[in-house]
Amino acid sequence: MKNGWLLFSIILLFASCKNEVKVEEVKLLKTGLWKAELIVKDNKILPFTFQLNDDESIIVFNAEEEINVDEVEIKGDSIVIQMPVYEGILKGKIVSDELIRGEFVKSSLNRKVPFILKYGDHKRFDIINKPASDVTGNWEMVFSAHSKEDRYIAKGIFKQIGEKVSGTIRTTTGDYRYLEGVMEGNRMKLSTFDGAHAFLFEAEVRDNIMYGFFYSGNHWKEPFTADKNENYELPSEESLTFLKEGYDKIEFSFPDSNGNTVSLTDERFKNKIIVVQIMGTWCPNCLDETKYYTQFYNENKDKDVEFVSLAFEYAPTIEKANKAIKRLVDKVKVPYPVLLAQYGTSDKKKANEKMPMLNHVLSYPTSIFIDKKGKVRKIHTGFNGPATGEKYIEFKNEFESFVKQLLEE
Repeated sequence: MKNGWLLFSIILLFASCKNEVKVEEVKLLKTGLWKAELIVKDNKILPFTFQLNDDESIIVFNAEEEINVDEVEIKGDSIVIQMPVYEGILKGKIVSDELIRGEFVKSSLNRKVPFILKYGDHKRFDIINKPASDVTGNWEMVFSAHSKEDRYIAKGIFKQIGEKVSGTIRTTTGDYRYLEGVMEGNRMKLSTFDGAHAFLFEAEVRDNIMYGFFYSGNHWKEPFTADKNENYELPSEESLTFLKEGYDKIEFSFPDSNGNTVSLTDERFKNKIIVVQIMGTWCPNCLDETKYYTQFYNENKDKDVEFVSLAFEYAPTIEKANKAIKRLVDKVKVPYPVLLAQYGTSDKKKANEKMPMLNHVLSYPTSIFIDKKGKVRKIHTGFNGPATGEKYIEFKNEFESFVKQLLEE
């Protein structure tokens, strides 16, 4: 048996008169590769793989992404795995050194998804049939086409080598991050798990057309279709959100996690380029963007550039919302203010009430660029994260070029 985690600590029980020592059974949870299977809507299996280390840490794998998890607690036969930044936790009962059963819990949303964790070098998806299609390339996608309210467009970007498929799906509001899976026969299966979202995509591919379903945990399912289209592109991210007629500035006053009110009229923002980020601590795209903004800020402290984030939290209380903000700031080491703009809901219509000068809050995240005179110069909707490859590089280049332009004015 490999070295592993101590499941049941040696308990010393001192009898009051005899001073005897009783040693309970010691068991080991095997280290190495494990496979997780979340049971989502329609009893579909959403798999991901992870590694259990000797130092009681975990590494979750999604294609090129590796998520390091260092908050793991074992008490008796129970195990709690707290995912980084997000509130999502895996709470399980240890059945044996090779098996754990439990639930993925997001308490603020009252959501629970059952799971099984199995030891061994398992494949993410088990396949029987060889691939009969190759999905490499760009795909023009439509989700929930039957519903005027839920319908949205997207761009699938996939790479297939043998039966293995990886890539991402971009929407007008962000991307679905690192997707990993297989092509079995004419069926494509992709999944990702990051502690905030648990996504599963399944589709049948016929004559360069996909017919499939997207599952988010066990609370959401929607259909999608996709056509192979190498030249397809989404609308410009800078055309979707804008100031209403009569406005050229934005205003706000929101508290930081210490209760101090912050506004754009504060001394730290005067005669500075300001990037205002509309975000939520629960949002993976926002986390990716925050990591990049933190890096840029730290590398450009000598320049007149400031950042401020407005957090729209679904946590039900101020205390829990501020706790989530503090967790993000501590984990990422965010050096600029993160303000609580809203709690109890992340509804975008409610968010727009806090930012009435915008035509709408379409996406978390959204970035507003303000020049040294306080005027809004550009609004960028959504974020193209690292999983989008070239689009992420393009975003960074455009961001840095525009900030440089504003600094030189």
